[in-house]
Amino acid sequence: MKKILELFVSIASQPAILVALISMVGLLLQKKKANEVVAGTIKTFAGFLVLTGGATILETALAPFAKMFQFALHVQGVVPSNEAVVAIALVKYGTPTALIMLTGMIVNILLARFTRFKYIFLTGQAMLYMSCLSAVILISAGMGDGWQTILFGGIFEGTLLTITPALCQPFMRKITKSDQVAMGHTGNIGYASAGLIGKLFGDKSKSTEDLNIPKSLGFLRDSTVSIALLMSVVYVILAIATGPNYIESKLSGGTNYIVYSIIQAGTFAAGFVVVLQGVRMILGEIVPAFQGIAKKLVPNSKPALDVPIIFPYAPNAVLIGFFVSFFVGTLSMFAMIALGTTVIIPGVVGHFFCGAASGIYGNSTGGRRGAVLGATFNSLLISWLPLFILPVLGTLKLAASTFADTDYLIPGILVGKLGSYGAITLVSGILIFLLVVVLTSIVLNAKDRSKVVPAK
Repeated sequence: MKKILELFVSIASQPAILVALISMVGLLLQKKKANEVVAGTIKTFAGFLVLTGGATILETALAPFAKMFQFALHVQGVVPSNEAVVAIALVKYGTPTALIMLTGMIVNILLARFTRFKYIFLTGQAMLYMSCLSAVILISAGMGDGWQTILFGGIFEGTLLTITPALCQPFMRKITKSDQVAMGHTGNIGYASAGLIGKLFGDKSKSTEDLNIPKSLGFLRDSTVSIALLMSVVYVILAIATGPNYIESKLSGGTNYIVYSIIQAGTFAAGFVVVLQGVRMILGEIVPAFQGIAKKLVPNSKPALDVPIIFPYAPNAVLIGFFVSFFVGTLSMFAMIALGTTVIIPGVVGHFFCGAASGIYGNSTGGRRGAVLGATFNSLLISWLPLFILPVLGTLKLAASTFADTDYLIPGILVGKLGSYGAITLVSGILIFLLVVVLTSIVLNAKDRSKVVPAK
């Protein structure tokens, strides 16, 4: 049993394998020829590897940035990092996490099949992390690691991962100019909030992608060039503030600290190029293949994919969102120091991916102002909410890291608070959450039917 669970987690937590298998099923359901099935499956697999490889390059280039930042400012505290906190938690909660993940996937598919929320969540690592969060909170609330935790943890996860892409879809239609893919990330609540704030307070007529650039600086219209130059300036300034001794002795292996900083900036730009290529490959294969599943198993369903899938649509908003988010996170850190609370150090990777996406969502409804305001609001959420989730994480509240994204933080805090009133209250809250989603689907479907004018 344990080996089977390990195999399941290994497959399901690897988006490349999971989505390639789904692509293969979709092509088989369409009764494609064998060569087309093989080619489509392999291209989907390779596309996801290219995408995740690009994301890894981005994270690698940002890691020294985070270390330089902490050294230059001489700060210590809790760093939000989903990967780090889950790695710690899986040592103790590995088995229930795997079973919750399996149950959650089943719940997601059932809800997509029988409700109007037709979103199949395909970001494997996000599912694993959400399963881990569910296990930690439910077990810390006293439910143990038996079938109750697995069942209700799976219901909570599967319902959450079905409804959050639905919150983002109105904005995804604006961003992608289509309705073929959904957002499958754990920052969806923050992204939808950013899109709403952009709609309320922004100016859609002035997009981040329409910045007026003089002809003499026309080369800056190339996203690779502009990203490399901007990141070089930021990296070099931070390197000067950090000083050569720390960088050359701890990070660069003796390479000159300015040269090292420029290389990291170039590496970041290269990672962005790889991500763009991966997105093109995935969209070219997964969307047609997914039509087979949509027609046969879950009619009209959409794949919910990882956050870099939207980066090509607004590269300027990516940079604006990142820098605004990190700046607000830094100001929040200083405010925490002044207030004497636990200090949440801004996680560069979290602020990049979530800040960039918030900038894109804000821009889609409110232009440049929407991008700035949307990224600001999301940054405030991921900067301050970790203070409130730490108390509900049991022994993990003593770790030097915690969960980073809004979809862990907001639902996690709410479920954790319910757990403080006992297992019955916690289970009731989870079942009410499921019931609300189902009833909302029924009401909205009835509303849609009432709008249909009968033929005369």
